[in-house]
Amino acid sequence: MDLVVLEDDTAAARAAAELLAAWLTAVVEAKGSATIAVSGGRTPWLLFADLAGMAVPWEAITMFQVDERLAPDGDPERNLTHLEAALAGADVRIVAMEAASADPEAAAERYAALLPEHFDVIHLGLGPDGHTASLVPGDPVLDVDDRMVALTTHPYQGCRRMTLTYPALRRADRQLWVVTGAEKRPALAQLEAGDPTIPAGRLVTTDATIVVDEAATAQTSADKATTEEEN
Repeated sequence: MDLVVLEDDTAAARAAAELLAAWLTAVVEAKGSATIAVSGGRTPWLLFADLAGMAVPWEAITMFQVDERLAPDGDPERNLTHLEAALAGADVRIVAMEAASADPEAAAERYAALLPEHFDVIHLGLGPDGHTASLVPGDPVLDVDDRMVALTTHPYQGCRRMTLTYPALRRADRQLWVVTGAEKRPALAQLEAGDPTIPAGRLVTTDATIVVDEAATAQTSADKATTEEEN
C-alpha cells in the first residue's frame, strides 16, 4: 500500500485534499460524475476545508456519509454539522444519514437504498482502538453482512452510531485513509499489516493510500523521501 508521510496533521490534511481533488476530477472527466463516502474527525475537517477551496467539479460529485452519531440535527457531535461547515462554499450534494430519526432502524434501511452500486472513492479514518467508520471493537455491528447500513448495538463515546457496514465499505474503487496523532501509532502498524484483530485491518486493501503525519509513525517525511529516491 502507498504510505504518504507528512510533517503534521495540517500538512497531512492538505496532501489528502490534493489527492481527493485529483482523483475526483479524473473520475468526473472519465465518467461524468463521481461518488465519495467520507468519515468524520478533527483532521478530516481540515481536509474538507482545504478541499472546498480547490478546483473540483462539485456539481458532478455526490458525497455520502460513512457514519454518524444518533443525535439531533445541528448537534455539535454530528459529523454532518462539521462537514457542512468545512465545505461551506462548495456546491456539493451531500446525502446525509437521518441520524435524528425517531426510527433509526428504518432510517438505516432508507439510507442503504440511496447508496450507489459502488463508491469511486472512500475516505476512512482510524481510531486508537483500531476502529474505522463506526465499526468498533466488540460491537455486533462488526458481524453484519446482510445490510449495507446498520446501527451499533452499544453507545460508543456516548452515542450509538449509524454506519456503513463491511459489505458497503468494500464497494469502493479507491481507499484513502488519513491517520494522525501519536496515539494512533500502534493501530497504524496493525492497519499496515492488515491485522484482522482490529476492525480496520479487516477492510484495508493492499492498494490503499494511507496519509499520515510523523506523530503516527516512526518514519519521518525525510525518511519517506529518501526511501522513495532509493526505490
